[in-house]
Amino acid sequence: MPGGRLSQQERQQIALGLADSLPYAEIARRLARPTSTVTREVMRNGGPTGYRADLAQHATEHRAHRRKPAPPRGAEAAPRQHGRDAQAVADYEQAFTTVLMASGLNKMGARVLTSLFLTDSGSLTASELAQRLQVSPASISKAITFLESQSLVRRERDERRRDRYVIDDELFYQATIASARANDHLVATARQGVALLGAHTPAAARLENIARFLDFISESITRAAEQARAVLHTRSQAATSGIAQPAPDRS
Repeated sequence: MPGGRLSQQERQQIALGLADSLPYAEIARRLARPTSTVTREVMRNGGPTGYRADLAQHATEHRAHRRKPAPPRGAEAAPRQHGRDAQAVADYEQAFTTVLMASGLNKMGARVLTSLFLTDSGSLTASELAQRLQVSPASISKAITFLESQSLVRRERDERRRDRYVIDDELFYQATIASARANDHLVATARQGVALLGAHTPAAARLENIARFLDFISESITRAAEQARAVLHTRSQAATSGIAQPAPDRS
């Protein structure tokens, strides 16, 4: 039923849908399930090309056996940090990681980025990440190297001269601009092909259309990023000013 665990038959339907190259949303519609449920199920069990219904069922049963038994009724609940439900946060963290993986990040990169997103400080050291994710420092280092190459995290030194990895609004701007510049490089390369193949040939016309399309996209992305950056900075300054302003004297 919707909201409960997937059955073996539902997993077989997911496998059949993937074999037919159906999008996750269509598979979910046929199962009367949320799209996020299908996406998470596929990404945690081999991805769209490696998903096997029987293996996914076995892995789920194995995870269920490893889970700790529920505390007896009436036992005192675990303390909530900032009033948050720890289990709900853990489920959300897994869902967020799955979405990042579906967007193209590898699993470890997605897990690291999710940890940074969901940390109030917005920054963690390599050792903190390794402890939080229960992985080796080498795995963290490899993931950070990739995320830095995509301008998705920034490295800073703290007062103890440790590297801290930071996520903030400015990084989204930088990553977006980097994506636009990658488009610019492809535009220039396509137009080199136009000159090489001859402007009046079908191949050159195809390359020119690609260049014009990507040129427009790149310009639009850059303009939107600049506007969004200005709005975010304006709101941040307004919020800070609002906190700092004393109440007016009405006497």
